[in-house]
Amino acid sequence: MEITPKILWIQGNRAEGLSLIQKLRNKEFIVEVVKTGSEACHRLPLFKPDLVILNASSMRTSGKRVCISLRNKKENIPIIVITDPNLVTLDELNANEVLVLPFTLRKLLNRIIPLLPVEGDNIVEIGDIRLDLDRKLVICNERESILTPRLVNLLLFFMHNPGDVLKREVLFQEVWETEYTVDTRTLDVHISWLRQAIEEQPREPKYLKTIRGVGYRLDV
Repeated sequence: MEITPKILWIQGNRAEGLSLIQKLRNKEFIVEVVKTGSEACHRLPLFKPDLVILNASSMRTSGKRVCISLRNKKENIPIIVITDPNLVTLDELNANEVLVLPFTLRKLLNRIIPLLPVEGDNIVEIGDIRLDLDRKLVICNERESILTPRLVNLLLFFMHNPGDVLKREVLFQEVWETEYTVDTRTLDVHISWLRQAIEEQPREPKYLKTIRGVGYRLDV
């Protein structure tokens, strides 16, 4: 499954850079535009962009305070700042790249692409859960965890059967490839590990629910 890159673009009232937004959309990027840093911080956990572009030139600001706010909201979010000549340097900003006007779309793309997350070609995604089978990496609500091969298979089986109550014996048959289901502690431990990977509060799971006396269900 191909994942379309998502960009959160902060654009003030001045027109500098507006044409680049449409050009990126023409390149099949998903670009959401907001007008202020506070609006960007609000949208960050909701839109879940791969990258933020701050057009500081259009806002008559250096962008330093906006970058700090974004980092406080999500520390590792890649940020590109567009600025006027000699206005600010990269060291002064908590940003990954600074582009000085004017510049071409190709130059912008050359800065964007290295900052995008690298993913394998074998991606399964449902709801908030994204599983990279090649890297054995699960991403859920900005949490990233490397899984063991067994946990990958277990999560994948749940993702192929969302909303279904999966009996313990079925999980053993499909994931462990065994009919032995007398001792279910192994399954319970793996479910606990999986919750640690995808749940914000593993003891009060939002996604991987226990169906008492039967098994488990993935809600997405």
